[in-house]
Amino acid sequence: MKKHNLLKAVIFISIAVLIVSCSNSKDDDINPANGNTNIPEGSWKVSQYIDSGKDETHKFNGYTFVFENDGTLTSTNGSNTATGTWSMGSDDSQTKLIISFSTSQPHDDLSEDWTILEKNSGIIRLQDVSGGNGGIDQLSFIKK
Repeated sequence: MKKHNLLKAVIFISIAVLIVSCSNSKDDDINPANGNTNIPEGSWKVSQYIDSGKDETHKFNGYTFVFENDGTLTSTNGSNTATGTWSMGSDDSQTKLIISFSTSQPHDDLSEDWTILEKNSGIIRLQDVSGGNGGIDQLSFIKK
């Protein structure tokens, strides 16, 4: 089962890289054409997580997130660690941050293709419109 999930992740990341390499984004801060598809190095924390209007930021209190250049994403709070993947992509002319965690709560809530609203050295603001109920989720990371 783990090999199957790993194969899915490798295929997913490969497709995402192909999509990113074809992006026409004009925002230099997130422009894959300029080679800037990485999250700035260092540790990040969730400063806001709104799930369809409900503030659920508290679920991520104490967690530190590290986005590695190889596409892995690690979240730890000292006693619990969750590992996932991240990549950049494009959909409907919008640059996306694609996060995938295979673990259960609370990290599975973050597994989405998030539209990037803002990304710089200190903040990443994301939004996702739910396909099911049309609710809007918001996620913000700030540099620790």
